[in-house]
Amino acid sequence: METHEYPNGDITVIWQPQKCIHSAVCVKMLPKVYNPKDRPWIKAENATPGELKEQIDQCPSGALSYKFNTQK
Repeated sequence: METHEYPNGDITVIWQPQKCIHSAVCVKMLPKVYNPKDRPWIKAENATPGELKEQIDQCPSGALSYKFNTQK
């Protein structure tokens, strides 16, 4: 399955377009991050990792997820 990753410091936003149902929850919650008219349409650097996690947890389709970036 195709995925796109958008890093922001301690967290990386992962988007799976095939799962997206275009509910626009992401755009409504964090319009400074999600703008479907822009390329790239996700600008993870425009929110804190905590804001991103809180919003992603509300995604109804599971198209948005995240992973924490750890240094080795």
